[in-house]
Amino acid sequence: MGIPAGDKHILRELGREIAEIAALPIQQEHAENHARINRLERAKPTVQIYQEPWNEMDVDGELQLRCEDGFCRGLEVGLRRTLYSWRHMPGDMVVSGASGQPLCIRDTGFGLNEDVDIARTDDTSDVVSRHFHVQVKDESDAEKIAFPEVSHDEAETQRQLAMREEIFDGVLPVQISRTGGFWFAPWDELVRWTGVTEILMDMAMRPDYVNLLMDRFVSAWLHRLDQYEAQDLLAAPPSELWGVGAAQIFSEVSPAMHVEFALRHEARWFARWGRNYYGCCEPLDHKVDILREHLPNLKKISMSPWVDFDRAVANMTDEFIFAWKPNPAVLAAETWDPDYVRRDMEEKLAKARGCIVEIHMKDISTVRYQPQRLWDWARIAAEVTERYA
Repeated sequence: MGIPAGDKHILRELGREIAEIAALPIQQEHAENHARINRLERAKPTVQIYQEPWNEMDVDGELQLRCEDGFCRGLEVGLRRTLYSWRHMPGDMVVSGASGQPLCIRDTGFGLNEDVDIARTDDTSDVVSRHFHVQVKDESDAEKIAFPEVSHDEAETQRQLAMREEIFDGVLPVQISRTGGFWFAPWDELVRWTGVTEILMDMAMRPDYVNLLMDRFVSAWLHRLDQYEAQDLLAAPPSELWGVGAAQIFSEVSPAMHVEFALRHEARWFARWGRNYYGCCEPLDHKVDILREHLPNLKKISMSPWVDFDRAVANMTDEFIFAWKPNPAVLAAETWDPDYVRRDMEEKLAKARGCIVEIHMKDISTVRYQPQRLWDWARIAAEVTERYA
């Protein structure tokens, strides 16, 4: 069955808009600013917005899908969201002038799926609360963590590539897009199988058991990475790519336990990558010293909404990229207060003048169905960061 003519027309028109935006000189300016930050050079703090509540963001049908074919709708989602972000909340995004076809990779996984009860507050949102049922209880269950087997379905990749090329012929160049990296957060997955309270107690009561689980799980991750390398599925050798990971459940775990049960295991993974970025929502302002000591090739550290900002600045200086995560709760408040957003950002950036700063607005559960709040936030961030270039 061929590509519906109507779908092709829709996607080509969207592709033309993308091509026009990608050709703007500001794309190169944004790319160079990101590169300067990655080289640990003083530059305008970059602004990145992601993990948006797309179910709340549509205005005047900008995000409404019009294609009928499933493959075409998948392309349409990405194109419309890119165009929407560029129009309303671009930050320092770089819009690519090419359409990337991902490799169709098969992965058998780690052998366990979460057994979970879910509570929702909004049926249109994928932000939910979870209660995990314990599946891994003792040493005998460690074998349940399987070593994934990876394969590339080349025929399917080529089929989708041909469809993409037919759609965008003469509009956007199409290229194969190999895997650029992984979100490596073994603890975020492990607690789904062990239970959160249970495994945190086990660190004190059954430390050998916890270390056994982490040793096996990291080994399983490395087994996966070995296959990606051997099958040429990565965009470049790991030594030329970023490693990215976190142990968010360790927000209240002591530095000593963070080393014993996370970092010394995770270091095996991070040693494979050329540059590493550690952290997510957990506060790390008081753990910079242990990250420096135990994680190889560390270049960037997350500073979440829960850090002591003054201590973070003092401990980070300009040695690492300071990935500041402002609190997205400002977007969910009863009343939108843009003046507070501006004051807070100006105060924080004034304190961090000696640091190499990125601003990440993420984990946005809701904007109360008022997307203009996020547009305002992006505009304020653009104005404030220009003064700290």
